[in-house]
Amino acid sequence: MQRPLILVMAASVVLFGCGSEGAKTAAEIEKNTAEPAVPEEMQDAAKALLGSEAQVLLFGDLAKTGKQQVLAANVVPNTPKSVIAGTVVMRAVVAEKQEDGKWVELMRADEYLKNSKGFLGQTPLQPVTGWKLQHEQSAEKGLTLYFTPVQAGSSVRTLPIAVAWNPATKRYQSMDLSYQHFLGEAPSLENPRSTLR
Repeated sequence: MQRPLILVMAASVVLFGCGSEGAKTAAEIEKNTAEPAVPEEMQDAAKALLGSEAQVLLFGDLAKTGKQQVLAANVVPNTPKSVIAGTVVMRAVVAEKQEDGKWVELMRADEYLKNSKGFLGQTPLQPVTGWKLQHEQSAEKGLTLYFTPVQAGSSVRTLPIAVAWNPATKRYQSMDLSYQHFLGEAPSLENPRSTLR
């Protein structure tokens, strides 16, 4: 009878000792894997571009050009459940820090997808109330954004619109459905044309 009791007590001591060490290790891991804090300069740029509710989603050399960029958005606080992964945003901006320290908007998603040259190819003709935003980062190509229009009460599924930095034109542009070729901009949506660039 005493032998099983001793085994139970020994096991309890071992488990208790491992449990406290395990908790310490988990806390250290969480501390080391926490996302880096957003620099105040980046947060200030986001607020200047999108208002006080702006959130910085990504920052750094996003386009692999050697310049600092920021992806900021007005995130919908209670993102509706969806089969499409991502963050629902009302507006999003990619901006770049210039040599004089000022931030310049490179690309904007609000009711439409736009850059400094016009409306991006594949932009819906009707205004969009929100976008499901996904992104991926590549060491070679940099940031690729995927915008899927979100329409309240709509059950129609639409494909995401890929937007990436085009080194040839030195701006963010949308891509064709194969994600192989960049599309040109349309100056207006009255006669939209998406040409390969």
